[in-house]
Amino acid sequence: MKLLLIQLEDYMLPCLNKSLFGFDCMGCGLQRSLNLILQGEFLAAFYMYPTIYPLLSLFAVIGINIFKKIKYFNKIITILAIVTVATIMVSFIIKTFIN
Repeated sequence: MKLLLIQLEDYMLPCLNKSLFGFDCMGCGLQRSLNLILQGEFLAAFYMYPTIYPLLSLFAVIGINIFKKIKYFNKIITILAIVTVATIMVSFIIKTFIN
């Protein structure tokens, strides 16, 4: 398993925004954060990209709804989407202007 994860790092895409303009985009850290989750480093994944858990929750609810219909699906998706977008924006602002 560890060998597979090391090989995944070799195929990660570089951030085009960071390459061209010199600063991180709102998605910088997502690939590395997913890789850290696969390695079992859950806290490190959060520090790498704080939006990872709301984003995974959003996709999990959407995936579950495909197989078993959720009663308040639209409300849950709306709340998770707002939390995800807000987390993306707050973490980007903190990463860009405070650090």
